[in-house]
Amino acid sequence: MSAQPIIERRRGWCPGVRRPMATGDGLLVRLHPLSGRLTAGQARIIAEAARTYGNGHLDITARGNLQIRGVSEGTFPALLARLEREGLVEPEGDGPNRLTALSPLAGLDPFDHGDPLALARAIEDKAVHLDGLPAKFFVAVDGGGAMPLDAIGADLHLVATGKGDAIAFGLATAEGLHWIGTAGCGRAPEAVLSILAGFAAMRLSGRTGARRLRDLEPGLPEELATSAALAPAAVPQQRPAAIPAGLLPTTSGQAVLLALPFGRCQTAQLDQTAAWSERFGRGEIRLSFTRGLLLPGVAGEHVAPLMAEAADAGFITAADDPRLSLIACPGKPDCASGLTPAPTDALRIAETCGDVLTQRMSVHVSGCPKGCAHPGKADLTLVGRADGRYDVVPHGSTRDMSSLHLSIDEIMTRLLPKTSDALGRAPERSR
Repeated sequence: MSAQPIIERRRGWCPGVRRPMATGDGLLVRLHPLSGRLTAGQARIIAEAARTYGNGHLDITARGNLQIRGVSEGTFPALLARLEREGLVEPEGDGPNRLTALSPLAGLDPFDHGDPLALARAIEDKAVHLDGLPAKFFVAVDGGGAMPLDAIGADLHLVATGKGDAIAFGLATAEGLHWIGTAGCGRAPEAVLSILAGFAAMRLSGRTGARRLRDLEPGLPEELATSAALAPAAVPQQRPAAIPAGLLPTTSGQAVLLALPFGRCQTAQLDQTAAWSERFGRGEIRLSFTRGLLLPGVAGEHVAPLMAEAADAGFITAADDPRLSLIACPGKPDCASGLTPAPTDALRIAETCGDVLTQRMSVHVSGCPKGCAHPGKADLTLVGRADGRYDVVPHGSTRDMSSLHLSIDEIMTRLLPKTSDALGRAPERSR
């Protein structure tokens, strides 16, 4: 058992079990289960550990990971030992805790092409000993099915095109995914390894200081694509965004996707999900990048009772719930960087302005300028300020400038007319 000394940890690392991050409510311990899958037994162990060694609060992240919050310096060693006994601790080292991200439907999606789970495992096996990759680096492996990973923020996107066994390789940019080439499914792991090794070598030699592929200097992505011997780029078919909650057809029964407001989960809810997975499904829980929990293998006659019990337990079961239009970080006081109580303010917006949000307007409420919960753009981004108000950024991200600063009450008043245009015009007293 090995853990980085707590005194040596610094903010900005991608936390894991061995490398927790200090936050406003204690240490944050992030689990990265392979392929985002847990057995019912593992889920119960995690819930018990969160109650015993943390404050009972859990988060499901936008990469399909699970966080235990409120761990203290005193309880951390026992938590680490408990999770390591259960095989829930990431490998040692400073690289990515888990290299690949998948749709929670991988292996069950009737619209997938090929086997994304097998491809992800082959990539993990080939790159496991690769040095020089930043801890936050990851690869999205997308089977081309019902839950696209386009917005997940990966460094490298692999998408099955459905044209033979061709896998499209893409890089994230401010304008969307930029396709740099293709490879057959059999060659894809080797091509990924070539790109990753090339990027690591560029960093170690000083050719680039970029920590993510999307930040590489012009010409370097093309150099990596050439070294990987990729065939000419093919643009995958456009697909609707993944639904965040509800019923999904699979190759074996139904899958029920249960959402949680902003991914915040209580230990009792995780325990209940474990029980439902055994009672209604096949004893498996899949963590979703939509910040929810997916239960596969649910028979048709069990869908209605499961949905009813989940709604009573505080889960979101309908894709048009206004809370799903909002993204919020833990905010103040749970996060040491938080300047505003982002989840509380986001829920106030959902309760007051639900008619606007059901029109598929996306709102990002960030407790500080870091924008951890959503690094990209939203229809409306609110950035917490030290004075308790928010910088208002229409059609932008937390990195964009704003000359409009409003309280949460003023923001809700302006949303009530069912148009966001009013948020672009501020009275002089609010500037």
